Amino acid sequence: MTPASIRIDDRISIGEHEIEESFVRASGPGGQNVNKVSTAVQLRFDVRHSPSLPNDVRARLKTLAGRRLTKEGVLVIVAAQHRTQERNRADARERLVELIRRAAERPVPRRKTRPPASSRRKRLEGKKRRGEIKSLRRVRPGMD
Repeated sequence: MTPASIRIDDRISIGEHEIEESFVRASGPGGQNVNKVSTAVQLRFDVRHSPSLPNDVRARLKTLAGRRLTKEGVLVIVAAQHRTQERNRADARERLVELIRRAAERPVPRRKTRPPASSRRKRLEGKKRRGEIKSLRRVRPGMD
């Protein structure tokens, strides 16, 4: 691990040089200060070209990112919750780390199972009962 890197887990750490941050004006709390100071953080991380991410993590991260991922494969996280740049910057980085951690978890493969005979029988009995109730509601010709 290099000194200028963010540790995700024991096998993944991303370099500071891979993250691009820009500060923009935020809406919301801040009073008169809100129009003068750029406190919101826009963090950009190039998922597609990052040398730090293994291919499986990269694929899962692209899925998890959803609309936050641009066509070019850049993940954009905007943090404007707090009134200071430092807190918004920390919030954006935490969200990036959490997203990559979630992508690093390997999904448990699904094992095919069959429903037990008793539950199949109960289901069919329920359908039969429901059908009988509905058939009793039917108006047959010549019954009026």
